[in-house]
Amino acid sequence: MAAGDICPQTIRQCILEKTQARGAEKTICPSEVARELGGNDWRSLMDSVRQAGIALVDADKILVTQKGKVVDPHIAKGPIRYRLKAKR
Repeated sequence: MAAGDICPQTIRQCILEKTQARGAEKTICPSEVARELGGNDWRSLMDSVRQAGIALVDADKILVTQKGKVVDPHIAKGPIRYRLKAKR
């Protein structure tokens, strides 16, 4: 399967599975998701992974961090990480 053939729902599900497996206190790198789903073509999937992450933030499922601080993924530039949003 080519990276372009992976649907946004599959990417969102992979992000959620990886963040849940890591736990609420730890983060994952978006490239972990891209590498799992995209194989050797993972770099071409990075924009889609970032968009899926934004959708999950907007749905109140995950947080995006940079250097340990929660940031707005709509404006964040550079390396980011995903963390499961703690349930209240």
